[in-house]
Amino acid sequence: MPKSRPVRKAVLPVAGLGTRFLPATKSVPKEMQTVLDRPVIQHVVDEAKAAGIEHFVFITGRGKGAIEDYFDIAYELQDTLTRRKKQEALDILAASQPAAGATSFTRQQAPLGLGHAVWCARDIIGDEPFALLLPDMLMPEHSGSLPGMMQLYNRTGGNIIATEEVPWEETHKYGVVVKGDPVEGGFQIKGMVEKPAPGTAPSNLYINGRYILQPEIFDILANQEPGAGGEIQLTDGMLKLAQSQPFFGYTYPGRTYDTGSKDGFILANVAYAMRDKELADMIAAELRAMVNAS
Repeated sequence: MPKSRPVRKAVLPVAGLGTRFLPATKSVPKEMQTVLDRPVIQHVVDEAKAAGIEHFVFITGRGKGAIEDYFDIAYELQDTLTRRKKQEALDILAASQPAAGATSFTRQQAPLGLGHAVWCARDIIGDEPFALLLPDMLMPEHSGSLPGMMQLYNRTGGNIIATEEVPWEETHKYGVVVKGDPVEGGFQIKGMVEKPAPGTAPSNLYINGRYILQPEIFDILANQEPGAGGEIQLTDGMLKLAQSQPFFGYTYPGRTYDTGSKDGFILANVAYAMRDKELADMIAAELRAMVNAS
């Protein structure tokens, strides 16, 4: 397999209902909830941009029109800001605006699992390797996992999975990888285990929601039987793909925040605020005061 095949497109599955954040997500998609000063989905797109992604494929569902509207031009808003000479606000809007034709939206009509959501992008991705970013997972440090994964991919080709260290006593909560021989910037992956029983995990490296996959995954997902929960599981598809193609692991050196959970969402807001020079000192002081008062 040629190592030089560029990764130009990214798939972002955004069809989930966000039931853990009801009633907020009754009318506002969970991906549009704001972490600090921008929606969750914008943070993920920014990570993909930093890695050189040119085209963004959103797998949506009913009630997700706000995401498509967000990445469109708001003519009335821009006209008002222009007339009021609000150049700073216009620059912020311009920075979040994808280029014309750089976004595609397709629907996953039924909640049949992550593997099914990825398969829904098959005609848009075509015969190209692609990145997959789970939008709930935010990585405020080092511009996220994907830039480092791209560097590894450019050396190894194949398929790349981002991993992150987790305490051994928590490995039963996650999908973890079987670590193989080291390569420059990463390591070979010899297997994957979904939520291993306590004390049986092959490593403490969990899969944190970023992937680079070859297009042959689509044929596998098209014919795959439902797995856990009666859904088409991406992990099952990757295990089959690993029988014919190499997989490599990249270890993200920062911390990932799962904004699909309430604690992860709150911690993500704190993490991004602490990276803001204008907010960090004030937020730190307020948190100390709250802890001391509790």
